[in-house]
Amino acid sequence: MALAWSLVPAPAQAAELSPAPAPAARATPPALAMTPPMGFNNWNAFGCDVNEKLIKETADVLVSSGLKDLGYQYVNIDDCWSLRERGPDGRLVPDPVKFPSGIKGVADYVHGKGLKLGIYGDAGTKTCAGYPGSLGHEELDAQTWADWGVDYLKYDNCNNQSDGSQEDYVRRYTAMRQALDRTGRPIVYSICEWGTSRPWTWAKGVGHLWRTTGDISDDWASVRSIIRQNAPLAAYAGPGHWNDPDMLEIGNGGMTATEYRTHMSMWAMMAAPLIIGTDLRKATPETLAILGNRELIAIDQDRLGVQGAVVSDAGGLMVLDKPLANGDRAIALYNSTDTLATVSVATGETGLRAARAYRLTDVWTGRTTQVRSTISAAVPAHGTVVYRVRPLRDASSVAPAVTVGAELGTVVPGPAGGGELTTAVTNRGVGAIRDLSVSARVPDGWTATATTERRRARLGTDATLETAWRIGVPAATPAGRYPIDVTASYTWGPRRRPAVTSSRVVAVVVTAPGDGRRHLSTIDPVTSVNAIGPVETDQSNGGALENDGSLITIGGRVHTRGLGTTTGSELRYYLGGRCSRLVTDVGIDDTAAGGPAASPATFTVYADDAAVATSGPVSSGAAEPLTADLTGAAWLRLVAESAAPGVPADWAAPVLTCGGVPDDSPVLPESQTLFSFESGTDDFTIANPGDGGTVAQSPLFHTDGAHGLKVSTPVAGNWFGRALAAPLDLSGKTMLKFDVKAGDVGTVGEIAVQMGENWTWCQGGLWTWTNAGASRTVTERFDQISCPVGVTLDPGDIRAVWVFLNTGGDVHIDNLRAE
Repeated sequence: MALAWSLVPAPAQAAELSPAPAPAARATPPALAMTPPMGFNNWNAFGCDVNEKLIKETADVLVSSGLKDLGYQYVNIDDCWSLRERGPDGRLVPDPVKFPSGIKGVADYVHGKGLKLGIYGDAGTKTCAGYPGSLGHEELDAQTWADWGVDYLKYDNCNNQSDGSQEDYVRRYTAMRQALDRTGRPIVYSICEWGTSRPWTWAKGVGHLWRTTGDISDDWASVRSIIRQNAPLAAYAGPGHWNDPDMLEIGNGGMTATEYRTHMSMWAMMAAPLIIGTDLRKATPETLAILGNRELIAIDQDRLGVQGAVVSDAGGLMVLDKPLANGDRAIALYNSTDTLATVSVATGETGLRAARAYRLTDVWTGRTTQVRSTISAAVPAHGTVVYRVRPLRDASSVAPAVTVGAELGTVVPGPAGGGELTTAVTNRGVGAIRDLSVSARVPDGWTATATTERRRARLGTDATLETAWRIGVPAATPAGRYPIDVTASYTWGPRRRPAVTSSRVVAVVVTAPGDGRRHLSTIDPVTSVNAIGPVETDQSNGGALENDGSLITIGGRVHTRGLGTTTGSELRYYLGGRCSRLVTDVGIDDTAAGGPAASPATFTVYADDAAVATSGPVSSGAAEPLTADLTGAAWLRLVAESAAPGVPADWAAPVLTCGGVPDDSPVLPESQTLFSFESGTDDFTIANPGDGGTVAQSPLFHTDGAHGLKVSTPVAGNWFGRALAAPLDLSGKTMLKFDVKAGDVGTVGEIAVQMGENWTWCQGGLWTWTNAGASRTVTERFDQISCPVGVTLDPGDIRAVWVFLNTGGDVHIDNLRAE
């Protein structure tokens, strides 16, 4: 979760552990969560800004919008609902300003709407926002919530005092399970321990649902990463016990409509709880249409209660197969890549019974088609097509499924540039299609010329018409993404009924970098291929998931800029003949030192097809500088290789020079160091002295100079920083950053500033987690920093700077800066 502005501690997490023997299963009340829970939670859209008015108005909208009738029944209050201290009787006390009617009064209102109320608690001494936790108070808190009429408990994991063992997690969460049972009130129990202790292996019979991942955020990388983690866990889900990949972000504005439809599609296919996380009072018709898709909700809520299984998963393309109670199958074709892709699965590889043909109903468009033996679709980048499929006896009256795929290479403006488009039209239906014609509609001023056959009189079942096209792009076209619509027109059946099928491929127009010396990690590659997971920006490659590495470290030297790859990688950048030099250090990341993967790696820089710099074999612990002459080159390629692909291979601090600027020019983007701790602690202090913590200069971690700051943190955390002797003018800067290395437990990192004559506290909402022993850069953009209502952040009048750290151990930081 992410917190709104306030002086509060943030979530703590623990490293994932090996499974321990599971406790004996407990009986779960059969009437609870027999299908995945559906409802609303305020956290993703509002954070700590929760109150009675919001909850009641949301209940009203659930009813008036028709979402209640579709199954959304829980209205869940998240963190920050109580006072910061328990009452004289030891009970939790609702904040009387936020909830003047108390939680009981809100529950009565929600129940009066035919809905149910959820509450938030924590299996630690404090909640993630610093309010009273329930560790040691399970019986009293469970009975309090039951007395108020609570129907759902989300039970978090911050400030948990845990020894990190799975046994401790089982003990803490079972204690609340038993306490809830003793109340006699049916309360759905949502275990929220972020997948840390592999709850899918032990929590059946303890909770009704359990989080399988860290917190979701409103961006595509987060959703893609969560899908990859949750999809393989199908065997652990079923009626009354569900894998929970976290709440929905649909409608919050950080993703495209295509990505939000994938979010909804894959959650439904994974039989995930559907907990809305947007402001329903302001939801657009598009948001309500996605959340209210009846066919997807039916798939999610199917009484058979089976999570869709992964049939295939390769190259960023995944197929899920979910059996449904009436004998149908839901088949999802998911494309996590950045380009249009054709995703296919043979019917024999699914649970469909053998048949002469199959009827497909697209749950987003409602269109019905038929196939003989292959279910296929051209799926847009980050998109998902979901079909409801059943055997079909007579295919003659149903239109055949026709797939229109397309591939488009890089597009360069100008008469010598352009691009090559390939389209592929495939008939998957029973019976031939006739009079086939393919066309490509390009942006105004562009041209699309077919260089091979684009018409076919007849196209039989599983046959393909492939057409090559030359795309012309005017010289003045700016870099960007441009749609090209490919359409197949044809007739089908004995009556020659007309039909069309279209797909959209996105042309990526590239232009050369501007004048200056700049960090290569600030330039997007045109293409990137990596042996394991994605290429990481300004961190090492930590594995298969996004953002799972640490700061690039070679031979003990830490770099805040660079590209984290593995051997077996290639990155391509378009230079257009405008750049002259690349300077970089290369080496095997220290995370591989001494391990079996630490075999020597070779790094090569290519200018067009010529190798202009190569490292030779580089072993662990050594970094080698490379300087490459790129004069006149249209393309730059970076290649890392080894005998066994997958070695963490770093391009550390690569700097590209373009436009003939001097070699001593500043490197862009320019950075302004605020605190570097070279002369001591830079007068850093503690915002809340009563909460504890100390600071001291230390040479053990540094990214600027030879020293950093060692911070001893309290378990619940504190803010560390200082008031400035004079206002700081950061006009023209867009973000604040600091580098952090976690200790034995891990830590949260967050940034806040005080601003203006009133020293107004303004705080970001990104509680960045760093795993135990790992390092990263914590970044907060000014446009992400929130001030109290009525106050606008002024970067030109900064009076104090603070960073938040927690988890009760030593944490090292350095180089607090503005960029």
